[in-house]
Amino acid sequence: MTRFAALGDSITVGMGDPAPGGGWRGWAALLAGTLPQPELHNLATLGALAADVERAQLPAAMALRPDVASVVVGINDTLRGDFDPERTGTSVGRTVATLRAAGAEVLTMRLPDPGQMFGLPGALARPLARRMRAVNAAVDEVARRYGTVHLDAARDPATYERRYWSVDRLHPNERGHRLVACRFHALLAAADFPVGPGPDPEPSSSPPTKLAEVGWMATKGTAWLVRRSRDLVPALMGLAVREWLDHGREEPEPEPESTEPEPESTEPEPESTEPKYPEPGSTGLARVNLNVLSKPSGNLEHHGRLPSARLKVRNRFSQRNEKT
Repeated sequence: MTRFAALGDSITVGMGDPAPGGGWRGWAALLAGTLPQPELHNLATLGALAADVERAQLPAAMALRPDVASVVVGINDTLRGDFDPERTGTSVGRTVATLRAAGAEVLTMRLPDPGQMFGLPGALARPLARRMRAVNAAVDEVARRYGTVHLDAARDPATYERRYWSVDRLHPNERGHRLVACRFHALLAAADFPVGPGPDPEPSSSPPTKLAEVGWMATKGTAWLVRRSRDLVPALMGLAVREWLDHGREEPEPEPESTEPEPESTEPEPESTEPKYPEPGSTGLARVNLNVLSKPSGNLEHHGRLPSARLKVRNRFSQRNEKT
């Protein structure tokens, strides 16, 4: 049996991917179906911050002794007036460190830019982009330090294609959740973690009609916006004002370079101290993007279909998710 504990916010809850029997399904359930004898415990909650994951979800996950755990959180942190990237990174770091110390394979993610997803004007999009980059930099360091299976959704071109997102442009739709599941499946396979055939990248249900999307935004979507507006809108307006003021400031001029020729040295040049082989992260070594392994033309179509594993799904916070 492979016990999978999914921690995070509404993206991991599965918002945007309705389950056939009601509620949400999402990428975590789709990925769990590819694990040997899977048992999924979705502990994620709507609107969760990194601190909420550490305080409320981590203890529940530790009690389960998971084989696999996911920690995907951070977008809600960027949408708060008291945003602090160091605090967000510290919470993510402690959560991942605890799970790794318990022997779990941990999944993490670089998140996309919410300003680009919303299509906001530049004065609002730029500060949100800086916030998201700060969170991603912190999560990158956590992933490097603790050796997580790290998905770079921020730089994946497919992430910003409209067909992968719900009408609110904040949560993936079914196709988007399947994309995330396929990406994580490919990374797990590349890390030699035992997995079965990958999830089907194509949706199993018809997309919602325009009328259904408008109806959702007029009811549940509006309620979400009202709850966030108490803190988010004033914060965004403040960011826009500061961005406008900073944009008008002149950058300091660089010091002029000397035009006098330097005297020729008679001493022999010292031997180069540069390493013979470039270190990872330098411009001399190209990074391998493992995300390409999960494209439909890759390993996902080369697997023969195996009998579907029986998936036990337990969402201890499902009632709370529906209410919030």
